[in-house]
Amino acid sequence: MSSELPIGPNTRVFLNFSITLETGEEVDSNFDRSPVDFVMGDGSLLPGFEACLVDLKGGDSAIFEIAPEDGFGEPHPDNFQEVRRSDFAGDADLTAGMVFSFADAAGGEVPGVIDSFDDETVRVNFNHPLAGRTLTFRVKIDRVEPAEVH
Repeated sequence: MSSELPIGPNTRVFLNFSITLETGEEVDSNFDRSPVDFVMGDGSLLPGFEACLVDLKGGDSAIFEIAPEDGFGEPHPDNFQEVRRSDFAGDADLTAGMVFSFADAAGGEVPGVIDSFDDETVRVNFNHPLAGRTLTFRVKIDRVEPAEVH
């Protein structure tokens, strides 16, 4: 019976989850939808989140506190960049906390959060928005199945 199979290598996990900040603000949840699934080790979840799930079985519920170093890391000073104010539209009404999309070196898009600004420059934070945050990770394991190996 799949409900007896513990989560570990080569397992497909079906679960519902929520991620909550220290403030109690929920930043993501799928408890109002069908469970999502992933294969342990496929890169879908950060290793710190996966490590919490090992040995849980179908039907289990758990709550974990994820420290920044096991989640999205600590903010890095190198990820704060100064951008010329003139690079923004002249009528852009900037406020700290605004999210803008910037082009990266490969031509893709990367989000940046306005940290501060003056008439000449805008300081943009390119760290992950959850960097430096302790997160509460709540899970309900729907089922665990052997992963199909192709």
